[in-house]
Amino acid sequence: MATVSQTLSFDDILDALADVQRRKLLVALLDHNPQDDAPVVVDASESETEALQRLIMMKHSHLPKLERYGFIDWNQETKEVSKGSNFEEIRPVLEALLDNEGELPSGWL
Repeated sequence: MATVSQTLSFDDILDALADVQRRKLLVALLDHNPQDDAPVVVDASESETEALQRLIMMKHSHLPKLERYGFIDWNQETKEVSKGSNFEEIRPVLEALLDNEGELPSGWL
């Protein structure tokens, strides 16, 4: 899939961070590169239907969007997600969110 070749705007970064699932994946990539996109952990408050819906959204919406921006590389065959060519552009925002996680509302990360 083609990635954005020009410099990304702050609006692009905010768009990428607009969903909690995308934020969680990008923050996880700060420390653990690559990530496996296969496991789905069902939260105690989440039904199996909700977990399945989350997995579908990740595969058909979140991962493709992050890949288009160049924040991730996604190998669909191996189900592996790694930092993309533009990951360093979003890193400072991710680190600021992580550094201030205690000040953020619950569920933001």
